[in-house]
Amino acid sequence: MEDKAQIQEAIKTQGEVVRKLKSEKASKEQIDEEVAKLLQLKAQLGGDDGKHQFVLKTAKGTRDYNPKQMAIREKVFNTIIGCFKRHGAETIDTPVFELKETLTGKYGEDSKLIYDLKDQGGELLSLRYDLTVPFARYLAMNKITNIKRYHIAKVYRRDNPAMTRGRYREFYQCDFDIAGQYDAMIPDAECLKIVHEILSELDLGDFRIKVNDRRILDGMFAVCGVPDDKFRTICSTVDKLDKLPWEEVKKEMVNEKGLSEEAADQIGEYVSMQGGMDLAERLLQDQKMSQSKQACAGLSDIKLLFSYLQLFQVTDKVVFDLSLARGLDYYTGIIYEAVLTQAGVAPVTTDAQNGAPSEESVSVGSVAGGGRYDGLVGMFDPKGRKVPCVGVSIGIERVFSIMEQKAEASAEKVRTTEVQVMVASAQKNLLEEKLKLITELWNAGIKAEVMYKKNPKLLSQLQHCEESGIPLVAILGEQELKDGVVKLRVVATREEVDISRADLIGEIRRRTSEA
Repeated sequence: MEDKAQIQEAIKTQGEVVRKLKSEKASKEQIDEEVAKLLQLKAQLGGDDGKHQFVLKTAKGTRDYNPKQMAIREKVFNTIIGCFKRHGAETIDTPVFELKETLTGKYGEDSKLIYDLKDQGGELLSLRYDLTVPFARYLAMNKITNIKRYHIAKVYRRDNPAMTRGRYREFYQCDFDIAGQYDAMIPDAECLKIVHEILSELDLGDFRIKVNDRRILDGMFAVCGVPDDKFRTICSTVDKLDKLPWEEVKKEMVNEKGLSEEAADQIGEYVSMQGGMDLAERLLQDQKMSQSKQACAGLSDIKLLFSYLQLFQVTDKVVFDLSLARGLDYYTGIIYEAVLTQAGVAPVTTDAQNGAPSEESVSVGSVAGGGRYDGLVGMFDPKGRKVPCVGVSIGIERVFSIMEQKAEASAEKVRTTEVQVMVASAQKNLLEEKLKLITELWNAGIKAEVMYKKNPKLLSQLQHCEESGIPLVAILGEQELKDGVVKLRVVATREEVDISRADLIGEIRRRTSEA
């Protein structure tokens, strides 16, 4: 009994915590976290009959999607898939879990975020962390040397998620990749064109696409005096520059990663540089950078990339940014990331010659990223045969969050069904006639709905149409049946017109295609 009293006391205290947070208008995730604790305490207490009570909640870092959210999500997917198909991509699917060894050692410091499945006495398995490593495994396993594919599926990361910012433990990724031996920078430029098209079409607000090259980073580390064995770990630290100020990043390099202060300061000079083709030319002449063969190869490719991007008409949004590192171990060449820039910032003016933004704008988070990974497929191939690849991943959850916020802010109603016409009756005992008519409509491919009642009131049928956004109502009555017509009502204007039964399907099609 003592335990029960203690739990009741804890429930009381926790209830006060929740009420206090609500009165202080604390953030939703903070309140949700404390409410979850309260529910768990209540579950421990059990019901009055001593049964264990069920906690009704989704697992940490996951969410349900209601019909309105799904409608927005479907619209986003259709835009993205439409773009991928416009660029000639085909699609594949791979299992949601892979052999643990397939994923091990591919993600650098992020490997700790992989979900390992419990050993069931068979193979050791892990949930996929992204779609790129399974894609590389698929290419090596099936001996495919060139393919242009997209893949949209859920991935899993044991992160501590900030769900308000669109970060979850289970989330969708939308990947587009070009595998194959092609001339330098042509597929890479197309990936950036795709990002530009998708972000423009989704109309999320202003954005920037930052580009850099792993070879430029490695060359820069070498000439700044970073030991070879520290390249990857320093790279992971540089990757934090979009979230932390340089002082913090430098502190991590020197205090935690053991880099000399002098080397860190030299890196600091370079990573503050941004520009376009002109910056690449300037760095090729740079006394230190020009000593690195690797960096020079990367800089020449950046120049070539910008020349193709000019032809693709996207240089207004692309900036060569030396602070971009992207933490994943498998990148070997060009890397890029698209960030949304907050509205209300002074417009970014561009340098006409190379299209590089010349004024800082405030970033609100990455919405796409990718790069070249020429060695990943070779890691899986028994003979080490390499298949060069370049790809991009659209950060779809971030995009959903923004689209949902926009839908909330605008008064526009989001339709969750596609019903074109409601079959209704004005009098009683017409259920059979309504079912005959709706069957004709369904058989003709018309999206139609009928109320599941024998004698519904006409008003409630019309109200349903208004609430669901159904544009038309086909009304049957005794007189209409005698005359061989159907009364077609336009919900928005309340205009009614008698249409002969034979012409009804054509009339519905005409009216809904105009809408």
